[in-house]
Amino acid sequence: MLNIVFVECNTLGDDLDWTRFSDLGHVSFLNSPPIDEIPDLVADADIIVINKAPMNAVTLAKASHVKLICVTATGTNILDKDYLDERGIAWTNVAGYATESVAQHTFACLFYLPEKLPYYDHFVKCGDYEKSPIFTNIDKPFFELKGKTWGIIGLGTIGRRVADIARAFGCRVVYFSASGAAPQEGYDQVGFDTLLAESDVVSVHAPLNSHTEHLMNRDAFKKMKSSAFFINVGRGPIVVEQDLADAINAGEIAGAALDVMDQEPPAGGSPLLSIQDSEKLIITPHIAWASNEARRDLMGTVYEQIKEFTAQQ
Repeated sequence: MLNIVFVECNTLGDDLDWTRFSDLGHVSFLNSPPIDEIPDLVADADIIVINKAPMNAVTLAKASHVKLICVTATGTNILDKDYLDERGIAWTNVAGYATESVAQHTFACLFYLPEKLPYYDHFVKCGDYEKSPIFTNIDKPFFELKGKTWGIIGLGTIGRRVADIARAFGCRVVYFSASGAAPQEGYDQVGFDTLLAESDVVSVHAPLNSHTEHLMNRDAFKKMKSSAFFINVGRGPIVVEQDLADAINAGEIAGAALDVMDQEPPAGGSPLLSIQDSEKLIITPHIAWASNEARRDLMGTVYEQIKEFTAQQ
């Protein structure tokens, strides 16, 4: 019977059904142990299921008969693929499982900021509404998306879904390809400076690579409208966090929403953590991918990957 070790169950939620995996072998469930404990914990594993834990010559040093590494995510930068190839260890990842979840979270973050929801929620709950002489409060005006320009950085599957939803709200949508990919039919590709200058909303849905690392820096934020909002649901290091904090504090942009950060969890010294104004900045802890449905789809795919692999052994 194969030994299957889930290294980071606590990153996938406790509302999932894990029982079916026992049909495939003997299953061990771990909750993100320290990296230096992983070699011993996976020593007897035939299949290792990970999320963010690195798989390399150190963590796999004692795993003498591991045959497969399953990544419960799309990104595979945590795999030392050259090392895995040398040892003949197969690997899988999961793509396309969270498109709807990430797109939905993008708009959830957006509406939170421009519609000034923190202010109006507090206005009611603190008792000020009860004292008001009028039935409403329009101290913090907000805009409609209809007629605005939405700029997308990274027009992959998620970027296209966001574009389609933005169009449904009446937005003009433009996009920029950091890699210089050919234009996509049905979408308006523009240069980076044009996107920054014309967009009322700029959202990032790109992978982290040599083309995108630190793409959103001081110069980029200075080229945006002072009324524009910035959203990053791609990867943290695409943004220079100090430059974003400076842009928010200086009023160079209206606000920002982030689901990813340069370091996760963030270091105590992150300049973004000093911004306490929730009307200008909202940060969520890398949850855009994690709707109930997306996680169920993710684990369903991992189950099928292991099942198919074991059937071939």
